[in-house]
Amino acid sequence: MFHIRKYFEFVRFSHTVFALPFALASMVVAAKADRGWPGWRTFLLILAAMVCARTAAMGFNRIVDRRLDALNPRTAHRHLPNGQIPLANACGLVVVSALGLGYVAWLINPLCGWLSPLALLIVFFYSFTKRFTDFSHIFLGLALGIAPLGAWLAVRGRFDWPPGVLALAVVFWLVGFDIIYGTQDWEFDKSQGLHSLPVRLGIAPSLQVARAAHAIMAALLLAFGLISSLRVPYYIGLAVILVCLIVQHRLARKRDPISLNVAFFRMNAVISAVFLGAVVVDVVLQ
Repeated sequence: MFHIRKYFEFVRFSHTVFALPFALASMVVAAKADRGWPGWRTFLLILAAMVCARTAAMGFNRIVDRRLDALNPRTAHRHLPNGQIPLANACGLVVVSALGLGYVAWLINPLCGWLSPLALLIVFFYSFTKRFTDFSHIFLGLALGIAPLGAWLAVRGRFDWPPGVLALAVVFWLVGFDIIYGTQDWEFDKSQGLHSLPVRLGIAPSLQVARAAHAIMAALLLAFGLISSLRVPYYIGLAVILVCLIVQHRLARKRDPISLNVAFFRMNAVISAVFLGAVVVDVVLQ
């Protein structure tokens, strides 16, 4: 049991709470004609695809960044730098997860199967971006933004406007809170020649960009509700999300580790959970 928990910690399985609710919300809206339920088979396949994709992405990121993590006091305790997990095991986990995603995607439908290598390319490519661009935050947003697109394709088998708008909302959400998260490493990143908006702009201007990104996210979530014909429960949830965003940015200005942890993990976990809950309640009541 200890070894299993170690691998869950290695891929930060708890952070699945960020992207998964948006994928499931997209699934619910796509299956709106059936009161938001696409059937157990589709639901379980979407869940399996999300777990495989995120495990592959996070494991790959840890492998690529292992030498940098060893140099950073904040990350030196991670499993690869301190030898808790052998590199070969980490590589094996990534390969198995990537193959699992491909297999599950083909079980969903041929379109998802053909697109699964592209999804892996997107989530893997993010791990290299901070070495050459200040906009690595956008690439992380893209990596998570494909989740609602994939869930919609799993149910409908075609692209539509609602998941596209929701995917953009996720991109700007990630841009905002990844900038906040990146402020704690800006000195280390600068010393190692790594790129990010906090390194390029400084802390205060970067936090202004994060606020702008979250304002765009809020507008896109409003647009998603309108084009998906959602009603009062959804907009109540959206109001709660706006409050959480405001609290997140108030905490981010403090810049102490505890406040940043609450701003990054707890507030965003609440945002994703509230979003999913609001969508489910809205669709079921309709």
